[in-house]
Amino acid sequence: MGRRVPLLAAAGATALLTALGTLTAPTPAAAAACGEGSYQAEATLSGSTWTARRGSSTVYTGGDMRAAVQAAVNSLTSGRTAKERVVVRGSGSMSAGSRISLPSYTVLDVCGTINVTGSGSGDQAPVYSRGTRDVEVQHLNLTGSPLYGVFMRNVENVVLGQIDMRLSAGLGVRIDNRGNTSQWTRNVRIDNVFVSGASSHAVETYGVDGITIGTVTARNVGESGLLFNQTVNATVGKVDAENAGTGTGYAAFRMANRNGRVGSSYPTNIRVGEVIARGGGRGVFCVSESGGAVIDKVTLNNTGNNSVLIENCYNVNLAAQGGTITGGGELRLAARSEFANNRDITVQNLTVTNSSIRESPCGENTTFRNITRVNTGQSIC
Repeated sequence: MGRRVPLLAAAGATALLTALGTLTAPTPAAAAACGEGSYQAEATLSGSTWTARRGSSTVYTGGDMRAAVQAAVNSLTSGRTAKERVVVRGSGSMSAGSRISLPSYTVLDVCGTINVTGSGSGDQAPVYSRGTRDVEVQHLNLTGSPLYGVFMRNVENVVLGQIDMRLSAGLGVRIDNRGNTSQWTRNVRIDNVFVSGASSHAVETYGVDGITIGTVTARNVGESGLLFNQTVNATVGKVDAENAGTGTGYAAFRMANRNGRVGSSYPTNIRVGEVIARGGGRGVFCVSESGGAVIDKVTLNNTGNNSVLIENCYNVNLAAQGGTITGGGELRLAARSEFANNRDITVQNLTVTNSSIRESPCGENTTFRNITRVNTGQSIC
């Protein structure tokens, strides 16, 4: 894995940012096969019966997958300070109005598929953790209509490994600090997430300090592929979105709500290796006093809304290593009157075909360079 920047203090802290170093895209090791290796408890399906065991002790027998998995989790050592692992062997269903809750120092490995049925309200999720630390989900396959596939709030030291969600509704992964906004969620790693069919975002964060993501793949989701809100010290390998946010202003990759803001400034602390967007709403969208971001490569094709919209953002470098925009909506630098205008925006190394480029109003210290336009108009300051 690439070297990571030390975590910053929460916004508003008096300590000055001294150095960020160089962020690199993560390169996680190949994942072990599901269920491989040692474990402390397991939930296993045989015929139509689930059995949960801790060693030689049976802690659940019955037809309820959720109850079996929760019983296995609950059988782990009380008050533990090191991770213990639960393996799930088999597929089953659970209600959207229920959850599997993971306490601190828990590893869950689901070798099968959880199908989420019915409806619910609030923050229910098949995989749920709140106010915890050192939680890991190694494999998870989901279908159906969860409110959230994975919901984690005010957590620390979280790892999501190989996550596959083929949904008919809901939001894929939500990790935030909205229960206690003075306590940032810290040190999150997501290796690979695939989400299709969600009615909301594939992956969303809010109030996270320190996150490393390998790949987010979004297919036919209702809103964003990857949405960062008020998140700092983030490194992303790739966002690959097809038909994300069709008919909306959401984007394959969106930053909002002072994302990347450290104290009152925007040092470079958000690094994205590549954004791919095919169809959908926008390709890249930065809004509401966000910034501190470098996106190395973009491939944006036929987005229904702006290919790129940078609105009231600061210190953003788009296509630092190169990219293409083909068709779709215009590349636009804009501003709302309630926030300070764009500042320190660099757009470079792009070939833009069958589209347009527009800056209005004029930002402060905007740079366009090495732009090749093919059948593309331009109106910049």
